Amino acid sequence: FKTGKLIKHWLKYLEGDKVLWIVAFLLGLISIVSVYSFIPVLIKANGGSTEYYLIKHTILMVAGFVILYLIHKMNVVVLSKLARFGLILSVVLLLLTLMFGARINNAGRWLEIPVINTKFQTSDVAKIFLMIFVAKMLVVNRDKLNNFKEGVLPIIIGVAAICGLILPENLSTAVMLFGTCLILMFIGKVPIKNLLLIVGGAVGFLALLIAFATIVPGVLPRIDTWKNRIFNQYDSEVDVLEEMQVVNAQLAIHNGGTFGKGPSKGELKHYIPEAYADFYFASFVEEFGIIGGALLILLYMILLFRALRIALKAEKQFHTYLVVGLALILLSQAMVNMAVCTKLIPVTGQNMPLLGMGGTSTWFACVSIGTILSVSRSQEQKGKQDNEIKTNNKTQNNAAA
Repeated sequence: FKTGKLIKHWLKYLEGDKVLWIVAFLLGLISIVSVYSFIPVLIKANGGSTEYYLIKHTILMVAGFVILYLIHKMNVVVLSKLARFGLILSVVLLLLTLMFGARINNAGRWLEIPVINTKFQTSDVAKIFLMIFVAKMLVVNRDKLNNFKEGVLPIIIGVAAICGLILPENLSTAVMLFGTCLILMFIGKVPIKNLLLIVGGAVGFLALLIAFATIVPGVLPRIDTWKNRIFNQYDSEVDVLEEMQVVNAQLAIHNGGTFGKGPSKGELKHYIPEAYADFYFASFVEEFGIIGGALLILLYMILLFRALRIALKAEKQFHTYLVVGLALILLSQAMVNMAVCTKLIPVTGQNMPLLGMGGTSTWFACVSIGTILSVSRSQEQKGKQDNEIKTNNKTQNNAAA
């Protein structure tokens, strides 16, 4: 009872959808508790202590929620004005990453922030700005969307630039972003024939690029990794040693059973690479069981439902498209992580938003949720203003009577 009163007290200072705030806090708390248990393999690889990584992760999480709070206080109109600048900034950062990016696990996806010596994935920045760009362009070009050249092509150029620069080092993120943009364009009433033309062009371009990369080594540095993972996914005779990380992930889920082995009692987290990030779901189910895994899925589904509710209530189309795009990006990351752990799709590196130990990726997840809450906050303010106007009018009418 006292806890409930305390929660209500603090929620008074937080504007926007209260359920979304609670979901975000729950995910953050689960992350701190679970990551503390999942990092033995990181300590074996890089050294350090459990307390060091726990403190570091907690600091990043707290900083992320400070960012979330500040963003939710911002007017979304500001983001709309940053659409083109953000797209250009994203292109520059992605180019710098391709040329000078730090390589981890044979993938060059990170730039290092010099002063604080912290790495961040530039694709995380690009995701947010691309959603802002597509949302704004769908509004600006809404009367031209039947005309491919004038209405749709300007949007596709931006999408192709971002996804094309992400693709060489991070195929899964490029595909997720491209798919989310297609969904937004469908919601924005881009004609089906134009969407099919876009999909056909993208598939054809990718096929030509892969063919060219096969002939000219170095064009796609990770093409052999992609091929191996895809073939191993569907090859029944693949060497178990080559697929050890996936096999251990499946065993972890199997060992977890219905109720799990209990916090910190998981065994396979000691052998699963990235147990605290790319294979987070498998590690979590081993310790908290299928019921715990179902709880995580429920929290993400609530997040999506509340975001869609906010999007449907939005008076401005830009708000609707932006909220839907950001929510789909968050949910698709979580779904990919779960699908990899259960071997539904080939291995790829996608963290669980607000859950996995991803460093600054937590901050960008908080930016996305903060933006959604900013839209919700503007709706609350509009509702309060409307109620005040109705109350004043009613008072005036009663006085006149």
